[in-house]
Amino acid sequence: MPVHRPGTLLATLALLPFLLALAAPAPASAADKPPARGTAHMGMGVAAHDGTGGLPPDGRAVQTEGVDVSSHQGNVDWTALWNSGVKWAYVKATEGTYYKNPYFAQQYNGSYGIGMIRGAYHFATPDTTTGAAQADYFVNNGGGWSRDGRTLPGVLDIEWNPYGSACYGKSQAAMVSWIRDFLGRYKYRTGHDAVIYTATSWWKQCTGNYGGFGASSPLWVARYNTTVGELPAGWAYYTMWQYTSTGPIVGDHNRFNGAYDRLQALANG
Repeated sequence: MPVHRPGTLLATLALLPFLLALAAPAPASAADKPPARGTAHMGMGVAAHDGTGGLPPDGRAVQTEGVDVSSHQGNVDWTALWNSGVKWAYVKATEGTYYKNPYFAQQYNGSYGIGMIRGAYHFATPDTTTGAAQADYFVNNGGGWSRDGRTLPGVLDIEWNPYGSACYGKSQAAMVSWIRDFLGRYKYRTGHDAVIYTATSWWKQCTGNYGGFGASSPLWVARYNTTVGELPAGWAYYTMWQYTSTGPIVGDHNRFNGAYDRLQALANG
């Protein structure tokens, strides 16, 4: 029969809180928690999912430099960007049906005022409301289009979900249906097809590499590397390429796949 010594028992009891602490799971760090709703922006998941591989070579005469901005950039120095050679800009207007960029006026009007061709984008959250509802919210809050030669068509930013599962809990067929719903409503409201911004790997994962939108919606592809790489199904070429999130003055830099007069043609519909 074992003998229990009082001293050993007391020592064990004294160590119990320490032992329990070791066994308990570590608390979630700030990095593990999803960001606050509304803080999503173009390409925030690209580097993590697709990696980075350097910048494309300079001196491409047939491409036109652009930027995209959101509330993360705050009040943007549009003069500095213009002087650096940036000729077009996209500004985050909305997210879901619950968020409007508080810096939208400074960014959207400021880029226009300095001489840029500019447009607005919507960060899609297909798990919160329908595509049509989000298209209406976007158009009603800065995402419209006008044939003034200086306003680019609105953009549907559809990419990794920063708040949960990558595909927003939707099947590939349901995701395609949601995108179609958004695009149809945007075209009905503005008379212009929306641009689709996405990354090829996300498009494959979450739409099954659906190829049915390329005939109407221009493609803005995200890939932070020296080449644009494989495009999503349905597009033989890209219209815009987001090639880095670490560019000068503001992070997200892009290239329009053509000379300035082709950019004007897109603005003119």
